[in-house]
Amino acid sequence: MLKQMLIRWAAALILVFITYNPTSLNYVRWAIDNTASNLSVVILLGLILFVAYAIFIRATLKSIGKIGIAMILSVIGVLLWVLYDKGLLDPASATAMTWIGLIALSLVLGIGLSWSIIRRRISGQFDTRDGDDDLDISS
Repeated sequence: MLKQMLIRWAAALILVFITYNPTSLNYVRWAIDNTASNLSVVILLGLILFVAYAIFIRATLKSIGKIGIAMILSVIGVLLWVLYDKGLLDPASATAMTWIGLIALSLVLGIGLSWSIIRRRISGQFDTRDGDDDLDISS
């Protein structure tokens, strides 16, 4: 279960970091620099990212909904507040806050993608909408 959740969170983290991050290695900066010379490639990669986000966001909204997203962001927000109160976080650092925001977004998407696994493990209930690769109904 943990391995599956980490893989899904890693996929969300990669998607978010590929799209934008404070370094120069991201789609947004690359697209800005290459729009004039490679417009078709910029649009193609942008559409691929758009489709990936549509899949991730739809799955997240379907599994945890807006209230679940708000709860996760609330926990992250209070955690950041605690780190600030303990002197471990400097909100004046734009780069640090950008990284934190990107990680927070990836956590929301990762938890959204993993929620059916978590719910099934905690409750022991199987939702027929979840499907299961291990379930063989052919016999």
